[in-house]
Amino acid sequence: MPDKQGFLTTSELMWPTIQALQLLGGSGRNDEIIERVAQIESISEDKMAHKQKDNHYLPLIEYRIGWARTRLKELGLVENSGSGVWALTDLGRRVTEEELKSVPHSAVERDLLGSEKDAQIRTDIREKIVSQNDGSDSEWKVALLNRLLDLAPAAFERLSARLLREAGFRNVEVTGRSGDGGIDGVGVYQLSLVSFPIYFQCKRYKGAVSSSAVRDFRGAMSGRGEKGLLISTGVFTRDARDEASRDGAPPVELISGDELCELLKQYSLGVKTETRIIEKVSVQIEFFDDI
Repeated sequence: MPDKQGFLTTSELMWPTIQALQLLGGSGRNDEIIERVAQIESISEDKMAHKQKDNHYLPLIEYRIGWARTRLKELGLVENSGSGVWALTDLGRRVTEEELKSVPHSAVERDLLGSEKDAQIRTDIREKIVSQNDGSDSEWKVALLNRLLDLAPAAFERLSARLLREAGFRNVEVTGRSGDGGIDGVGVYQLSLVSFPIYFQCKRYKGAVSSSAVRDFRGAMSGRGEKGLLISTGVFTRDARDEASRDGAPPVELISGDELCELLKQYSLGVKTETRIIEKVSVQIEFFDDI
């Protein structure tokens, strides 16, 4: 139940936080999660703005949503990166509202997750992704690209959206659907004091991506924006790269399969790196199962 003032407690905000991440495609930044939780629970603007008596900086609901994310992370249901993006884990994608309700209220509200009893609760409901792939630089990239080629189109779009969030994009939205003319999504990128929308398209190609793909994408952008990003598992031909930077045409940034692998490695999205004497890179195949 809500507290005496009618505000949702941390426990009650855990499931809406899971739902918010589901609606965001599996990952989201803090502000996106807060906005979706407010929509899900129909929280009024007055309540969203209500400050704590002993904390004049952070509104009470935002404070509790923050703790809900922390508790979900301790339960192995979400994870977060250094760039402020939160994402559902494999277990988080499968957890049910009833299973979350089974977590003792005291374990959430009274900061008792470190106790032996609550540690056992975490052990019982969470799972860890275990990497079973190892190899040289080229081998891990081949394994990763093969896994990406197996993804459903919608899953590849969601993965691309999460990558953009990790890279600093805000308000990332996957819009790919019939009638969109090849636009799969859009995100807002801020450069110093200026921000602008960037439209993106995701292509799971096994071979070369020609200049016609760039022209088609640019055509789909016409009337929507002046900056595009084409993400592919393939290799862009010289003509495609020339077309992407052609004078007088809206620029299109290209991310090839090799560059995509490096970015996924950089942001630890399905790629695990261990550094001892030499760097050991492995692909976490299971990461992509429920993107």
